[in-house]
Amino acid sequence: MLYDCAIIGGGPAGLNAALVLGRARRQVIVYDSNQPRNAVTRESHGFLTRDGIEPAEFRRLAHADIAKYPTVRIQHAEVTMVNRSYAGFEVITSYGERIEARKLILATGIKEIFPDIAGLSRFYGQSLFNCPYCDGWELRDKRLVVVAEGPHLFHGSKIISNWSRDLLICTNGHRSLTPEQIRLLEYKGMRVMQQPIAAFEGTGGQLEQVVFADGTRVPRDGGFVTPKWVHAAPFGEWLGCYKNELGAIVTDGFGRTNVKGVYAAGDASVIAPSQLIIAAAEGSRAAIGLNGDLTEELFMQW
Repeated sequence: MLYDCAIIGGGPAGLNAALVLGRARRQVIVYDSNQPRNAVTRESHGFLTRDGIEPAEFRRLAHADIAKYPTVRIQHAEVTMVNRSYAGFEVITSYGERIEARKLILATGIKEIFPDIAGLSRFYGQSLFNCPYCDGWELRDKRLVVVAEGPHLFHGSKIISNWSRDLLICTNGHRSLTPEQIRLLEYKGMRVMQQPIAAFEGTGGQLEQVVFADGTRVPRDGGFVTPKWVHAAPFGEWLGCYKNELGAIVTDGFGRTNVKGVYAAGDASVIAPSQLIIAAAEGSRAAIGLNGDLTEELFMQW
């Protein structure tokens, strides 16, 4: 069969797009590789009526909502290839399945590349995080470490100071701060360490101290580490979608890319950690744009 839309990505953006399109009576297939970026996260925050929900429970509830609409199919498979076709787009999975769809929504999200610091993976998702809006409340007033190797360290440190003033700011050996920024942070009572971090130490997922390459140890209760973000899948690049200076797919107000028939939603069009509610809203917006465009194209064929 020819689908109205193929959605690549089963996160909040892709699932909300599927919900909106299902309610619009569109034939939709959602490809979900079942490898969510927030798999290590115990709770997700900032989504009204769902604050503190476990990511797996959020997905279960989302799938239950979508199951009410018979024109939507969720396929647990990894997409390996996307091609232009006469009808629109051909999507090929790792199982060899091939389908065609008139339109395509890229909701593949991003993947994180963290600094190579011993012990980081043992604490990530439990006492070390990357988004203060998601987890800052739980770490309020604690002794925190803030690590970033890029130019956003200064701004990020200022934001995180809303939750705690006891901050250890770390560049991990990189030139992430200017001398003036260092002076201002220290004037505000924050400690700045520019030497490389050797390890994070603690027990049971709870960070206890940061160990530096020169042997210095600083007690900490938790903190935030900024990763580098890259697209989780190359489909936008393959199809010729424009990207901005941050690497995000460029879209208009309804998720349209420069490639006719291709839409993007969620982290794929942001390249920064987003809360569930933001990603879901972007999925809804792209679905509304897509449905409007498809309606215009098919109206005269009645």
